[in-house]
Amino acid sequence: MSETRSPLPLLFRRRSSSEMMKNLASVSSSLLPAFGTVVDEGYLHLRKYVIAPYDRRYRWWQTFLVALVIYSAWASPFELAFKKAATDAFMPVDLVVDAFFAMDILLTFFVAYLDKSTYLLVDDHKKIALRYVTSLWFPMDVASTLPFQFLYRIFTGKMSHGEIFGFLNLLRLWRLRRVSELFKRLEKDTRFGYFWTRLFKLISVTLFAVHSAGCFYFWLAAHHKTPENTWIGVEVSDFKHRSIWLCYTYSIYWSIVTLTTVGYGDLHAVNTGEKIFNMLYMLFNIGLTAYIIGNMTNLIVHSAVRTFAMRDAINEILRFGSKNRLPEGLKGQMLAHMQLKFKTAELQQEEVLQDLPKAIRSSIAQHLFHSTVGNTYLVKGVSEDLISQLVSEMKAEYYPPKVEIILQNEIPTDFYILVSGEVDVLTYKNGTEQSLSKLGAADMAGEIGVIFNIPQPFTVRTKRLSQVIRMSHHHFKQMVQPQSEDGKIIISNFIQYLKGLKQEMQEEIPFLMELLDDMNATHTETNEELQNPGALNSHAETNTEGRPETSSPISRKCPIRVIIHGHHSNESPKEGDISGKLIHLPDSIEDLFRLAEKKFGKQGNTILMEDGSLVEDLVALRENDHLFIF
Repeated sequence: MSETRSPLPLLFRRRSSSEMMKNLASVSSSLLPAFGTVVDEGYLHLRKYVIAPYDRRYRWWQTFLVALVIYSAWASPFELAFKKAATDAFMPVDLVVDAFFAMDILLTFFVAYLDKSTYLLVDDHKKIALRYVTSLWFPMDVASTLPFQFLYRIFTGKMSHGEIFGFLNLLRLWRLRRVSELFKRLEKDTRFGYFWTRLFKLISVTLFAVHSAGCFYFWLAAHHKTPENTWIGVEVSDFKHRSIWLCYTYSIYWSIVTLTTVGYGDLHAVNTGEKIFNMLYMLFNIGLTAYIIGNMTNLIVHSAVRTFAMRDAINEILRFGSKNRLPEGLKGQMLAHMQLKFKTAELQQEEVLQDLPKAIRSSIAQHLFHSTVGNTYLVKGVSEDLISQLVSEMKAEYYPPKVEIILQNEIPTDFYILVSGEVDVLTYKNGTEQSLSKLGAADMAGEIGVIFNIPQPFTVRTKRLSQVIRMSHHHFKQMVQPQSEDGKIIISNFIQYLKGLKQEMQEEIPFLMELLDDMNATHTETNEELQNPGALNSHAETNTEGRPETSSPISRKCPIRVIIHGHHSNESPKEGDISGKLIHLPDSIEDLFRLAEKKFGKQGNTILMEDGSLVEDLVALRENDHLFIF
């Protein structure tokens, strides 16, 4: 039978039969207030006539009571010092305020609470009532709510002006705990500035201390046996019959002057009781002043700590540049990068995401960069799975204007994709700088050096503020290798891109034509072998004469470049003979013989090193070895 919604207000919720849902609601309700949000009503399924502690309507009720607490905090000391106000003008207001807090006491018997051991919301009425009644909160709430003076008048028919009722009214200050809880919530609430919340809290504490001290000091003067021998009696004659607000003004004036340690001396302690109170108040002021100054200093330093760190970092860069006599242009790039780091601190992806789980980081990266990576020429037509894997491993960076991202002839460790901004592709000829092209959003830089495994052929420099995502060549090749179909598409896209480059850019890439021929040959042979799986075996059976029969393919994560030389006779290689073809080392010796046959037009069956040693296994070869094919 489906559960029907109660016709009562949605503030009261029924209980769900699923403890898992209840646990989720409990944890959510305990965490969400820290972020300035409230729990949606649909998440909490409690028993009938039970209120969720983090329900939006209950929060508004608690906030309304805080406004009444502020009145109570001001009125309680004031009514102690000025009894006439307590019995005349303030009594009706006090009764109304007490009525609202009496309603809150009754409402508390229906508010669920979070069990600290199970972290479940307890919605059992008996447990809620037992917990509240047996705690300190219940007797204190009742004592701070009862209108003692009004009850005395009802039972005796007389209006009492005894001092006892003024002190009993001070029990209402117990309600200040609600203000403390409110400030704790506001400090965690991201919708409100932490600095202004703390500042408002410090001001509130100071005003309450000033008001309370002034009221107590006037109470001492009003109850002294000789009114003229008091701090206010010296200045204001017959002050007991003067205006309440005039006396209150004198009290606050004295309290502020004492708190701020100004001490004009116009209002000062006269009798012994006032001197003792002054000593206690000044000792209290020492602690209050230290508390305020410490908090304000912490707030100001916290707001300026990033500025201090930036200035220190810039000074260190300037000292480093001067000590090592760096060029002004290089020092300017270092300063620009450091300033950008601090100015865009909130945009730094790694700093923001480093503490998040990997799944969340990957989802954010997909949202931010998936479309940009998908629009690059290199991955056009590849599977969505490969694009998603690439995006998850990319790291975002910001570069200020006129800063080099890639330097010509540096080791190809990463390639870059522009998300926003613009960069120049440069080269240096005869000591002069020459601009070859410009790159914008969704363009790539550095991929030529990474794929060919050659030093970077160009310098890439930003023209304006640019955001790029960086991909390690190791991660790139590790992801592409298992995806044979996607790998063929990437190679095809890359070849087409190189063929479409301007002539001056092609001239800057060393061995470009040999590398393209090598990639085309490898690409064509791979397609033929995939279409005809038996071709490789049959080719090996018909060409085994004079060649090693056992030649296992090697598996390499990074291609090795070697230089092959062809000889038309069985003469030994001569020292200094460096003519040859630069190729990527294939996976087997048979493939190397076929590639050498295409390059030099002569079939070989022996491979020698530059020192004359015989090569029997390609695994032993290293980068830039010279191989002589006979």
